[in-house]
Amino acid sequence: MRLLLIEDHQELAAWMVKSLRADGFDMDHVPDGETALTMLQEQPYGVILLDLSLPGIDGLEVLRIARARGVGAPILILTARTEVADRIKGLDLGADDYIAKPFDLGELSARIKAQLRRTHGGQPVTRFGDLAFDSVERIFLLRDAPLMLSRREHAVLEALFIRAGRVVTRESLLGRVFSLDDEVNPEAIELYVSRVRKKLRDSKTTITAVRGIGYLLESNHGSD
Repeated sequence: MRLLLIEDHQELAAWMVKSLRADGFDMDHVPDGETALTMLQEQPYGVILLDLSLPGIDGLEVLRIARARGVGAPILILTARTEVADRIKGLDLGADDYIAKPFDLGELSARIKAQLRRTHGGQPVTRFGDLAFDSVERIFLLRDAPLMLSRREHAVLEALFIRAGRVVTRESLLGRVFSLDDEVNPEAIELYVSRVRKKLRDSKTTITAVRGIGYLLESNHGSD
């Protein structure tokens, strides 16, 4: 469940990305509306964080176009604008929430989780074999006990869990585990897959390599 941050203030964006990643979220960041609209066509996001004051296409227009194109993910507007008219227009165009700058990152995280709860109909825990994932609290549970994972290990397992029983390509995993700004060797994904495998060694849920293609999550319990 990846988040997209659309924010042109680089220092603020870096601070938000660092904090939200530490809170367990996978993040992509883009600084302008045109790039954001391209990203939204290429992959789904769990929640979109949208600044209104963007260069080129402004935030309200990004919101309008995204909804017109069928983007259904919750959109949370971030802005220093205080006019009630702007808030009303944003909500009318399809925004799900509105938070004014400056804001507390704890409050932002709580609002993101609230949107995820609504998206999942109040039932955020999904299961595959003896592994479960709480998409709101951003934790994996192995036989109902928290599974301790680093951020990138978590990203690997989440990408495989979402498509449990189906092959996930190496290229797709790279896109989920590393940010757009990271320069990485494609072979690096094997390191994180190996680490996750070790943490699942006492589980009946396993990661299987599909030669030349990628990996899949399997369980001899089957999925619930």
